[in-house]
Amino acid sequence: MKIPKAILVDPQRNQLYGCAAVALSIFVFAYSTRFGQVSILAYYACWLPLLLVDHRRILDGYWHYLWVIAFAVLACLSVFWSAAPSVTARASVQLLSHVICALIAARTVNTRTLTLGAMLGICVVLMFSFAFGQYSYDPLDGNYSFVGAFSSKNQIGLFSSLGILFAFAALVILRERGLWRMLALACAVLSAVALVKAQSATSVLAIIATLAVLICLKITTWFSPTARKGALIAGLMVALVAVFAAASLGASDLVLGAFGKDSTLTGRTYLWSQGWAASSDAPVFGVGYQAYWVQGFSEAERLWAEFYIDTRTGFHFHNTYIEVLVELGAVGVLLIAFLMLRIPFGLLRRLASARNDPEALIAFGIAVMFLVRSFVEVDVLTPYVVGGFLFYYTAGLLASPLRSQNATGRVDHHTLGGFVQADGAG
Repeated sequence: MKIPKAILVDPQRNQLYGCAAVALSIFVFAYSTRFGQVSILAYYACWLPLLLVDHRRILDGYWHYLWVIAFAVLACLSVFWSAAPSVTARASVQLLSHVICALIAARTVNTRTLTLGAMLGICVVLMFSFAFGQYSYDPLDGNYSFVGAFSSKNQIGLFSSLGILFAFAALVILRERGLWRMLALACAVLSAVALVKAQSATSVLAIIATLAVLICLKITTWFSPTARKGALIAGLMVALVAVFAAASLGASDLVLGAFGKDSTLTGRTYLWSQGWAASSDAPVFGVGYQAYWVQGFSEAERLWAEFYIDTRTGFHFHNTYIEVLVELGAVGVLLIAFLMLRIPFGLLRRLASARNDPEALIAFGIAVMFLVRSFVEVDVLTPYVVGGFLFYYTAGLLASPLRSQNATGRVDHHTLGGFVQADGAG
């Protein structure tokens, strides 16, 4: 029995396979520590074999992705100066392969399929946590929080906020009907309940900010292209002024107080100071990818003890840029900051010129969420995590080469995640 390539790699015809692959990947990202290497192999089996199915489609214009993989390449090169070469070698290869899987997904799965598959996967993840999860006492803030089947409330908070984001995308941006609409409503309810139970201030604030931005952008699609660009510029200026005004008036303390937090962000400011101090040992290229949090290293052991991390694994500086500064130095910070800014601003430029581009709008929402979270979390730096997969998926969409078609006359087209959109008269 010969299986047509299209049902595996054609974004217009592979919805069934794409939804299943995304849903399985989401589940693996959530619980790979529980199910071990078998789950990781299942994740690779979803994406890497597609290279053999149709390598021309996937590798076409691969040079457009060099800026996307630059950070992962630097992580691989850091093995030559790493304080823990064996740890860096293994982790960096895992990261690069993880990025490659995300880019394969960007070439073979459109954003509608991603949205539907992500909702399905997140529903399964949250139901698993409700069925087998638990509450955990946090000695830093003195509260019990629901951590589900995870080891941290921030992780279940991340999946919950993503569930709300994708449910919003399905209901408001894609306007799904029938069973998919019911799935979106179920995902939204499950995610909201989990988010409230987890009491993760980071996740709540990030999803509120992301939805606010998406709603504003959705409103601007009613304007003409010229008016839309002016509205976007004005909106950015107002947002910047509002942020600075809120900071100067102490609004951050009020917001944190509403979640039972203090101005130290439950120890994060102390961690940041420790990260800055650690970065001075190797300011240009760092100590090597994942070569700081290594068992037996004195500073890592000290911080694990101070923050009651009995497992002595899975900890970080709770800031993407400080984490990178310690591991890959100033060069790494420049590369990750370039990615963090290039993706949302590149998608914003497409949104400013397109009359209706739901694919770019969904990708922009994903990019904005991880940009907001990057200042207080580390979501995109490690392999086999949902943040890295979605982040590099959006980068892959942005980097997709432009293609021209003349099927209906002299009209230029571009593709974004498999959808073809005409830039005709608006």
